[in-house]
Amino acid sequence: MSLAPTRRQRVAGGALALLVLGITTVAVESGADPSAASGGREAAALGPLLDTSAIPWPEEGQSAVELVGTGSPATRGEQRPVPIASLTKVMTAHVILKEHPLRPGEPGPRIEADPQAAHEAGVGGESTVPLQAGRTYSQRQLLELTLIPSGNNAARLLARWDSDSQEAFVRKMERTADELGMDRSTYTGASGIEPTTTSTAADQVKLAREAMKDPVFREIVASRSVTVPGLGPITNTNSLLDTPGVVGIKTGSSTPAGGNLLWACEVRAGGTTRLLLGAVLHQRANTTPGEGIQAALASGRRLITDLRDRLSSSGTGR
Repeated sequence: MSLAPTRRQRVAGGALALLVLGITTVAVESGADPSAASGGREAAALGPLLDTSAIPWPEEGQSAVELVGTGSPATRGEQRPVPIASLTKVMTAHVILKEHPLRPGEPGPRIEADPQAAHEAGVGGESTVPLQAGRTYSQRQLLELTLIPSGNNAARLLARWDSDSQEAFVRKMERTADELGMDRSTYTGASGIEPTTTSTAADQVKLAREAMKDPVFREIVASRSVTVPGLGPITNTNSLLDTPGVVGIKTGSSTPAGGNLLWACEVRAGGTTRLLLGAVLHQRANTTPGEGIQAALASGRRLITDLRDRLSSSGTGR
């Protein structure tokens, strides 16, 4: 079940997001809350040494990048709401951790898998994990199963555990999006299977900025694999974790959404470690999920490698 989409006020900005990226020193732990994202205008520069005209932006869809603490995301492509598929689970995990905080290494409460979660494991056309009805899993394990192999049924189970129903949980997701200034985002489910869950690259970077403040979330999305009792080793769907510096975050794909990627990369510049965030949406939409995600991963890798290398060699942050 899902809620009908909530209409939001579509607010356009005009920030030149990363203009000061080359001269502002910000640690990874920065809690700065940059202003609203631009409405489809790419930033004029990424600092004195980094002109956006040289950045290998994807030729299709929409993208956004931000160095945490330096302002709004720089964007490319029209920032219009598009289906985001499993990137939805970043908001699901963020809300769960807000409502039920965990310390690093803490498993959290035990949660019983209900018959619905077990039945959904056999539903075709969805990304699910083999949960067993009556078996208990820790909150941490269900978050891992939601974010690492992208289990739709694990995400919906967490939503029901938190709010008794997915519909009630979605209202929390919507309120959180409002609080974060995600004015072009609409959530209609906890897993992302609904094409009515839509967002923009700039909004997803806003969410990433907030979610990555939580150390447990950061640990999970940076994990290349995890072993869950009864399920064995589970591999992360995000193959970019093999790219130097990459510490997350999430992939998502479907036929209407195309390939989507929300990423985070730690960059050394001027002796300081910074967090570089980015989103790539709507790659090869209306083809196949496999084709879309491969395009998103390739686009994301080009962006990450280019920005990481040029920031690291520019002396930024002196």
